[in-house]
Amino acid sequence: MTSLRDDDPVTTAPEAAVDSLHLARAVAGLPEQMEAALASSGATPGAVDGSRIANVVVMGMGGSGVAGDIVSALAAPLMPVPVTVAKGYECPAFIGPTTLVIAVSFSGNTEETLTAATAAHHAGASVVAVTSGGRLAELAGEWAVPLYEVDSAIPMPRAAVGAISIAPLVALERAGLLSGIAGWVDAAAAQLRTRRDAAGAGADSLEGIVSAVGNGEMTPVFYGGGALGAVAAGRAKAQINENAKIPAFASFMPELCHNELAGWDQAGRLVDGSPLAVIALRHGFEHPQTGRRFDFTSGVLDSARIAVPHAELHAAGDGAMAQLFDLIYQVDVLSLRVAAAARRDPGPIPLLEELKAFLA
Repeated sequence: MTSLRDDDPVTTAPEAAVDSLHLARAVAGLPEQMEAALASSGATPGAVDGSRIANVVVMGMGGSGVAGDIVSALAAPLMPVPVTVAKGYECPAFIGPTTLVIAVSFSGNTEETLTAATAAHHAGASVVAVTSGGRLAELAGEWAVPLYEVDSAIPMPRAAVGAISIAPLVALERAGLLSGIAGWVDAAAAQLRTRRDAAGAGADSLEGIVSAVGNGEMTPVFYGGGALGAVAAGRAKAQINENAKIPAFASFMPELCHNELAGWDQAGRLVDGSPLAVIALRHGFEHPQTGRRFDFTSGVLDSARIAVPHAELHAAGDGAMAQLFDLIYQVDVLSLRVAAAARRDPGPIPLLEELKAFLA
């Protein structure tokens, strides 16, 4: 399995690629975005009394919904109450006066989130809103609940991953359910700058896969280990989908070893070779047995009927947040490189606009 060293850099998409919304610039500015979000969140008035909170629900969809996944992976293991991520129109039945609901919508107009958050408010939950404006901001004012404002100058929700993720963590800290967020952000920003400043060669080791995916010859499959890896893999899939407008898939260890692994035994087509390529997203917080599972899976991919191309990206950094965002940065850059290879503008997504018009 081809592996990048922890100190290998990752470059942004080629300058010649069309990038009408400047997503490459937004990716490069991730450490500054996280620091700005920390400062802005700390100045937000109002806080929930965590002493009466029995459970936390983070609501959101798409590029905003990843905030819930990040909170669940980073904060849930350290918190005295359970965290649930809700993605959809439905408000979980257990939500009530002892629930803290964090509603995340970059635009403020995500219909699923608005529907679920409104139901949660009517059920008596304490609600916190994270948004750049829209109807969610209006509701926060009507309900007199804390409003964490996200920088509306960020071009797209998927480019706001730092801003929309820091605010919920700060809200939890201010409720007394979590601590140490400033230190987490400092470490993450430092690692992201190291990754960014070393730009030049890291993603080049995946250039063959990038080219094949961009040309439609292969479909990428992302594997992550544990909660952190699962978030990174899901992020990678979504970024390939939205930036490159190409199908992609994601799964995580150890679960995939109980089902998906069996499918690789007959992978590939004898005439065309493997139509799939696996990219493993590794980090330093994996369970020791998860590492062994990655090793075994590598052997299975090599010995499949048609050997499956596979490679690894490794996280670096001090702490779980630093390593998770290091992987997020790397896969975001990777998605821009695939978009460039596919000659697609990573910014606008006309199909999703058509969907919104259809639903309206």
